[in-house]
Amino acid sequence: MKKLTRLASSSLIAAAVVASAVITVQSQAHGIYFAQRARQLALIYGIGSEDLDMAKRVPLLNSVTGYDADWNPVPTRLRIAGPIPVVESDAPTTAVAATMDYGLWSRTADGEWHNKGRDEVPGAVFAERTFKYTVHLSQPMKHEVPLLAGHRLQIIPVGTDIPVEIGKTISVRVMFDGKPFAGAQVLPDFVNDVDMPPLMTGPDGVASFRLRNQGLNVIAATIVTKPDQPKKYDSIEYRATLSFVLPHAPE
Repeated sequence: MKKLTRLASSSLIAAAVVASAVITVQSQAHGIYFAQRARQLALIYGIGSEDLDMAKRVPLLNSVTGYDADWNPVPTRLRIAGPIPVVESDAPTTAVAATMDYGLWSRTADGEWHNKGRDEVPGAVFAERTFKYTVHLSQPMKHEVPLLAGHRLQIIPVGTDIPVEIGKTISVRVMFDGKPFAGAQVLPDFVNDVDMPPLMTGPDGVASFRLRNQGLNVIAATIVTKPDQPKKYDSIEYRATLSFVLPHAPE
């Protein structure tokens, strides 16, 4: 687990230039996603069952945006409520999204993570540059999910009809820099089965699988590329999530 030793500036940081080759190893880094907490939509930082302190990581966010049913922007912000930030908006939202620049991280032989590049951490055995993205769909879609500004990596449902029953098949397309990405690692259940072998997207960037939960579903996609600054880090990791809830039967 990465130890947060230093928060990066909340100002927008230009994304790194990505090398063309992709490192095809499974990464188990944390992600961000939206989920309900006490009837409020909250932004979560974690992996699997881990739900860590997102409030202190809010300064690392580059953007939080809300959208109506036609994908028009709705003024949206986060309010800190204890260890979690909850979503507030000026009008009802159909979707909410966020982007995060998680910065440089180096791991030493003792397993500790340091919020610095390899060149600043003596004895570092691994270093990475990380970016995180998330989209949450809270209502049935009238239109296909568009490419969102600032989301270099994005998971987009194929079509507008997300199944409403567990076990039904869903297809998603992983987009990187506006294009379908072949070979992205996809986890169909980022919260409940994060250790499963990842699926890989095909040449069209698509992966298909059965929905795992009659409730919250969090799908994750990851690509890991070679570094543009090898003296500072060994790889660049991009992780995106897509979350939505399948309705339960009436009480």
